[in-house]
Amino acid sequence: MLLLATAISLGPYQLAPGDLLAFLIAKATGAASPLSAPAEAVVLRIRLPRVFAATAVGAALASSGAAYQSLFRNPLVSPDILGVSAGAAFGAVVGIFLSLPVLAIEVAAFVGGIAAVTIVYGIATAIRGRDAALILVLAGVVIGALFGAGVGLLKYLADPCNQLPAITFWLLGSLAAANLRDLTSLLPAVAIGLMLLALLRWRIDVMTLGDEEAAALGVNTRLLRVVVIAAATLMTSAAVAASGIIGWVGLVVPHLARLLIGAAFTRLLPVSVLFGAGYLLAVDTVARTLGTVELPLGVLTAVIGTPVFLWLLAFSRRAAWS
Repeated sequence: MLLLATAISLGPYQLAPGDLLAFLIAKATGAASPLSAPAEAVVLRIRLPRVFAATAVGAALASSGAAYQSLFRNPLVSPDILGVSAGAAFGAVVGIFLSLPVLAIEVAAFVGGIAAVTIVYGIATAIRGRDAALILVLAGVVIGALFGAGVGLLKYLADPCNQLPAITFWLLGSLAAANLRDLTSLLPAVAIGLMLLALLRWRIDVMTLGDEEAAALGVNTRLLRVVVIAAATLMTSAAVAASGIIGWVGLVVPHLARLLIGAAFTRLLPVSVLFGAGYLLAVDTVARTLGTVELPLGVLTAVIGTPVFLWLLAFSRRAAWS
């Protein structure tokens, strides 16, 4: 709650904590607002949608990372391991390149993410006789690189005066344009994905024992893998469509949560959701208040995530799955 109040209060138009509390009480009780009309507009139309978007995106990326890491029994994988982020980025860049409206760009990003994971899973299904999880990860890397090449080609062909700046800004990741309309597509997708993961949390824990052991305990491993990947992909695609590419959240947050509470997915999921929401909200608050110019979220998360990832590499044995 303190982080939420801080995020709403800080910014170019600063609000006193007492005034913000009085405003929230007035809204809850139906009393007259103590804020001026400009201040109320800043809170309702700019700050609150952005705060909700940051918490939803952070929760989506962190919970997706936790699901992927538990499913593949590897704490060093992230939500874009199946090429979802690259596919969603390609879809959004196609929309920007074609000068489509904002809603169409978000739909294109979602379709791109779904297309990427569908292709990856199709490749993994077609290649039999080898480690299914390993093939899935390698196929994700390859398809992600392919979609990344498509993004690069569209940037090369884009109009350098109008389209290229928009594409570059979106790829860096930002919540500056978050509004209530974005929340209507983001929040339901995140809620559906989290609900599916919560309902399957016990089966996901069983999957950490290995496919053969899980099958012996009565778990339909193939169906479970499809549902978990679909839920994580839905949340990741929705997050990318709303905020652009924000990396490292799905890698860093679940791993730190696992260090605190262990690898059991029943505990890891809610902690990852809370940590992810708080982490991205804090980073977004820093991004828009650190200087006179707002910093891209993707840059800040990379600055924080890179040393953490190097630490994970250096202590990979300690961070091994347990």
